[in-house]
Amino acid sequence: MKTGKGLAVVAAALAGVVALSACGGGEAKDTGPASLRMTVWSANEAHLKLFNEIADEYRKSHPNVAEIKFDPIPFETYTTTLTTQIAGGNAPDLAWVLENSAPDFVASGALLPLDDTIKKAEGYRYDDLSPATLKLWQNDGKLYAYPFSTSPFGVFVNTDLIKKAGQKTPAELMAAGQWNWENALATASATQQATGKAGLVIRDFDYKTWDNLASFWTGWGAQAWSADGKSCGFASPEMVEAMTTLHKAIFTAKALPGPGTTADFFAGDAAMTITQISRASLLKDDGFAWDLVPLPAGPKGPYSVIGQAGLGVMKKSRHADVAADFLAFFTNPTNSAKLAQFFPPPRQSLLTAENLAKTNPKLKPEQLQKVVIEGITNGVVKPTHAGQAELSQQVRAGLDPLWKPDADVKAVLDGVCAKIQPLLAK
Repeated sequence: MKTGKGLAVVAAALAGVVALSACGGGEAKDTGPASLRMTVWSANEAHLKLFNEIADEYRKSHPNVAEIKFDPIPFETYTTTLTTQIAGGNAPDLAWVLENSAPDFVASGALLPLDDTIKKAEGYRYDDLSPATLKLWQNDGKLYAYPFSTSPFGVFVNTDLIKKAGQKTPAELMAAGQWNWENALATASATQQATGKAGLVIRDFDYKTWDNLASFWTGWGAQAWSADGKSCGFASPEMVEAMTTLHKAIFTAKALPGPGTTADFFAGDAAMTITQISRASLLKDDGFAWDLVPLPAGPKGPYSVIGQAGLGVMKKSRHADVAADFLAFFTNPTNSAKLAQFFPPPRQSLLTAENLAKTNPKLKPEQLQKVVIEGITNGVVKPTHAGQAELSQQVRAGLDPLWKPDADVKAVLDGVCAKIQPLLAK
């Protein structure tokens, strides 16, 4: 949740960096041994273990680096907390930047251009980076963050739970050419009724993080705003149809848990969840039988939605040059292959089922091919826009009346556009 106060902090923090950059100000550089801090949104033990292993390897050949610390911040407050740190003079040296705040960070002057450092790094192979993955992180021909993770959304499936409910599994529906939203929601509803467990959970949505619903509505050809970012898309017929379907699935069919109800798929509490492959690390070897399949086809046919995270160096860092050098090491071909276990890389040479399978022992090559590789090839990125923080608050507030059984879907969506169209038109 981004409060009004949080939004002001975001704007003030980034505006302050622009002012400092313009007048040549900023933090004084520190010539002593570097202690680097990198903010990340994941506190997952497997993720942090790998990060620390790479950092330890770097420090072996860089005695000028005393420490590299990874600082987890909860996903739901990540951007607000990061920008609060920047505004308070406690900026990290490196930071993950989520795709929904990428336009603001890239244009703000908060981040150090990376091109020179990474292109000169030994064995880096900059040309191996897919140009399509770089677009969101570039401005005026310069790269301001490395596309650390380009990860399509897929559906993790608890096959034990679905079979217990006497339903066809998504894999069986796929084999019959019937893996679509109509059947997915029917399966989720039937499983909920038969087992008492949740049917389908859109992970990290929780009736707050609305942009994760792009993994649903894109199947109807709906979008939050036009490609040029100037026109609201929430009142479109496609969005009304998609959100009407979702509303019925929640409040009539009980296919999704309603507001105020939580269900953790990875604890066995739901039949299906929409999320990214980095979550596979939460699966337990002694848990339930599971599968990973692409998003169901929508009325407009098959589709894929991608979440991106960039890794950037803060220009105000006292050790910006050292931080950039570590970023080049962290994302070189060798370490990209290791990180691909959780975070699909932008390196074209690594984006094969065979290569990804080497570091993803829990996932089958065909799952990686269908969900990850084809998803990256054909997917669209979640909604992003300059001034995203204020837009996000207005969209969330506008959608709040939708999460009631008797909501007038079209009226609510018209109200969302009334709120955000003036912002889009700026």
